[in-house]
Amino acid sequence: MTEHDMNRRRFLALGAGAAATGLALTACSDSSGGGKDGAAGGAQPSASVSAGGSAGTTQCVLSTNVTQGPYYLDKALVRRDIREGKAGVPLTVRLTVQDTTASCNPVAGAAVEIWHCDAWGYYSGYTTASPGGNAPAESEDTGGANDKTYLRGYQIAGADGVVEFTTIVPGWYTPRVTHIHVKVHTGGQQADGTYQGGKTNFTGQLFFDDAIGEAVYKLAPYTRHTGTPTKLAGDMVYTGGGTKDGLMTVTAVDSANPAAGYVGTLTLGIDPSANQTDGGGGQAPGGASGGGAPGGQPPGGGQPPTGQPPTGRPPQGGQPPEGAQPPAG
Repeated sequence: MTEHDMNRRRFLALGAGAAATGLALTACSDSSGGGKDGAAGGAQPSASVSAGGSAGTTQCVLSTNVTQGPYYLDKALVRRDIREGKAGVPLTVRLTVQDTTASCNPVAGAAVEIWHCDAWGYYSGYTTASPGGNAPAESEDTGGANDKTYLRGYQIAGADGVVEFTTIVPGWYTPRVTHIHVKVHTGGQQADGTYQGGKTNFTGQLFFDDAIGEAVYKLAPYTRHTGTPTKLAGDMVYTGGGTKDGLMTVTAVDSANPAAGYVGTLTLGIDPSANQTDGGGGQAPGGASGGGAPGGQPPGGGQPPTGQPPTGRPPQGGQPPEGAQPPAG
């Protein structure tokens, strides 16, 4: 099957996914700001901008596992605020972990891990991998973020299964739609500032309605990355299944002012007995372990980075050397 055929099938799947929203896992509107790191907080929404389903449902559906992509790193820090000074439109990510195998109860103690790119499309640990289009070098960012750890972190769910992160709306990179990566772990423990042991029950991605990017990418610092962002219908990972496939309900803090920020909510339905054992590969800067994509190579046939990520400044204009394409994931 050609890439064109695959994208066409996914485009058609969007219509079916919209029709099935009532049967899909719906976004959680719990505002308790759960998690065991710090006090409850975060922006308070005022108007819904995109919706993946009806808030407050007790419906219990297993979320879709997808590739973790080529930019995963082990040993992220346990913390609510993962920004480290990275500039961007504020985003509160509030996730509820639910056991879909029997009781549909919250999964207390689940460790939820997220990571995503910055406003210009760069991931920590891989700051010279071109985001496509025309972007400044990541080294031009003067916010002081640690280029090995920014925009990565864990939170541990409380009794309500809720975790909350403070971050920014991600930028974009070719050929992917705007997204956040997520994993759910159980059976381990918090130690040395990170989460260790246990097993990985779920690997997924969180998505935004296209309207969010259309509003946010008109603002600084996103405007310094020029090009054509991918839409949901053209993405190689999102298959149109709505909340089941990771489409968050995203609500504007101030509907008249996108710069005020957003709140994204979703329920992640997992099987706590599942144990994803594949992945691995590569060494991150400073010796931290990297990770490959579960289930094989990143979508679209891209190769994940191996060995030490590149160092130094990327070529002028942020383009990969000799016209090479950035990895997908």
